[in-house]
Amino acid sequence: MNMMSEAAVEKALDGKMNEVSYKMVGREVSVYYGDKRALFDVNLNVRENTVTALIGPSGCGKSTFLRTLNRMNDTIDNCRVTGRITLDGDDIYDKEIDVVELRARVGMVFQKPNPFPKSIYENVAYGPKIHGLARNKADMDHIVEASLQRAGLWTEVKDRLHESGTGLSGGQQQRLCIARAIAVSPEVILMDEPCSALDPIATARVEELIHELRANYTIVIVTHSMQQAARVSQRTAMFHLGQLVEENDTDKMFTNPDDQRTQDYIMGRFG
Repeated sequence: MNMMSEAAVEKALDGKMNEVSYKMVGREVSVYYGDKRALFDVNLNVRENTVTALIGPSGCGKSTFLRTLNRMNDTIDNCRVTGRITLDGDDIYDKEIDVVELRARVGMVFQKPNPFPKSIYENVAYGPKIHGLARNKADMDHIVEASLQRAGLWTEVKDRLHESGTGLSGGQQQRLCIARAIAVSPEVILMDEPCSALDPIATARVEELIHELRANYTIVIVTHSMQQAARVSQRTAMFHLGQLVEENDTDKMFTNPDDQRTQDYIMGRFG
C-alpha cells in the first residue's frame, strides 16, 4: 500500500471515529422536493443524552432536517436526500438499513397529538407488539406501565387503561404519544413542535418531561418558541432559508450568537 492510500484510509477512519463520538451526525445534507431545494449542505452533530433545539422562521428547513434523521422524508413523493447521516457511525441511508428498525431506534412525536383510535393500553403496546419485544402478557404489562411512568402519565391513567386514548386531554394525549414512542426503547426521540397545540399548563408538563427524558434519550426538538428552546435544550441550531446558520451551546446562542441573523431572529426582527 502506498503512502497516499494509507493517508486516505487514515482520514476515513478519523472521520468514522468523529461520527461515532456523537449520537447522530449530518454531513453535507441536502433535501430536494422535485426541483426545489429545501436544505443546503447542512452539517450538524447531535450529542448523546442532550436536547438539541432546531430554531428558525417558518419554512427555514428545520422540520425538513428533523425528518431526515429517521427517514420520514422517504414517505414524500419526489423527495430526495443527499449527503450522509449516521447513527452511532452507521449511515442510516445505506441500502442495507431496515427503515422499520431505524424508526424504532429514532422515534418521533408530532406537532399535533395523534393517538391511535384504540385504548390507552393498546396505544403503548402497539410498537412492542410489532417488534416482538414482549414474550407474554406480563412482559407487555410491564412495558406499558414503565412507558407511561416515564411519560409522566401512569398515575393519571392507571385505572382507565382500557378507555380510548382519544378521550384524554390534549396534554395527556401528547404524553401518551411520547409513551408510545419510548415503549420500543428508542435511542433518539425527535419532537416536531410537540407543544404548539397545547395550553401553557400542558406545555410546562411536557417541557418538564423532556428534561427528565434526557437522562436516558437523545432528543432533537423543533420549536418556534425561543423561550422553550432556552428552557429545554443544551444545544441550539439556527436555520434560515434552508441553511444551518450556526449551532452552539444554548446559553451562548441566546446571549452572544456568532451570526447577526441569529441575533435578529432571537430579538424578533424577523420570523
